Amino acid sequence: MAKKETKTNAMRILDRNKISYRINQYECEEFVDGIHIADMLGQNYSVTFKTLVMHGKSGNYYVFALPIDKEVDLKKAAKVVGEKNLEMVHVKDINQITGYIRGGCTPIGMKKNYPTVIHSSAEALTEMIISGGRLGTQIFLNPKDLAQVTNGTFADIVIEETRTE
Repeated sequence: MAKKETKTNAMRILDRNKISYRINQYECEEFVDGIHIADMLGQNYSVTFKTLVMHGKSGNYYVFALPIDKEVDLKKAAKVVGEKNLEMVHVKDINQITGYIRGGCTPIGMKKNYPTVIHSSAEALTEMIISGGRLGTQIFLNPKDLAQVTNGTFADIVIEETRTE
């Protein structure tokens, strides 16, 4: 008899909202970073998104989803959520705030519904990859479905690479 798939909170929320998705499971002894995982799995950086959690001067928390090879522009991100400035949540606090661990943090199904911003590059995609809510699990879904289930918005939140001659 086949082993029953244990669903994560994120998957249960997608099921409850009748949102179509696929999962990918892989061996993950230790999480290094999203680029390492994408390289290991042969995935394109532009469709593979990481989840960052930040807090503002107001004390509110915010969730940002951006391509794994990009860095968040703190000024742009703060402006989008109406904060003066933002700081990354310390790794040791991730579980307490989100209910997830580093490397398994997904925008879907955190302990609270924090304002969520998805990088604008996702709008042009038909499918994106996010963490599935635990190490070794990914969710493939339409970015518009992610925005719907998280009440998320799309915005430019990354540092632009500029070249000087």
